[in-house]
Amino acid sequence: MPTRTIAYLRVSTDKQADRGVSLDAQRAKVKAYAQLYDLELAEVIVDAGESAKHLDRPGLQRALGMLKAGEADALLVVKLDRLTRSVRDLGHLVEKYFASGKAALLSVGEQIDTRSAAGRLVLNVLASVSQWEREAIGERTATAMQHKASQGEYTGGQAPYGRRVASDGERLEPDPIEEEARAVARQLHSEGLSLRGVARELERRGVRSRTGRGFAPVQVKRMVG
Repeated sequence: MPTRTIAYLRVSTDKQADRGVSLDAQRAKVKAYAQLYDLELAEVIVDAGESAKHLDRPGLQRALGMLKAGEADALLVVKLDRLTRSVRDLGHLVEKYFASGKAALLSVGEQIDTRSAAGRLVLNVLASVSQWEREAIGERTATAMQHKASQGEYTGGQAPYGRRVASDGERLEPDPIEEEARAVARQLHSEGLSLRGVARELERRGVRSRTGRGFAPVQVKRMVG
């Protein structure tokens, strides 16, 4: 007996048509897959102009509701990224809807069919590899940013006190006024004043923070450190 299946299609922008994931391309692929593997397409549900950053999409929620209600036995997608790009969300979906004994998840691109133990294993491996890849990219990015910062290059955000973004917008350079304020703060602290005492003395001398207010002790701590 054919497996009652819901096909889920998603595009976030019209530009995706250039990458082979237009709605027409997805529809053709799921129909061919359903015919090849003897699936009964109960419905084709579309989310157009929807991001995969979250699961709160009208079409997806409707499809999941149909699975939960027993109106279909499987969900078919062209690729897993049509369903979600989040490993965490994928794990949630698998646990709640596609675990053993529940509905099946079928993917044309990754050749995943969770109706079998092998299919569930492949899905878990793919999720683990995706998680590793994201973490590795994050680590490489953090290392590169740390290296740039150590070389005095601008890495975005607010420059630390005593530095400013150079005119080329790519590196940091000393800020003479703030550097002088730091030197005064260090001198006062070396003479025995507490952080709060240094903040009060700076304010008395008319030295203020970037916001035009007096310095807080925590700011003084960073200045003298």
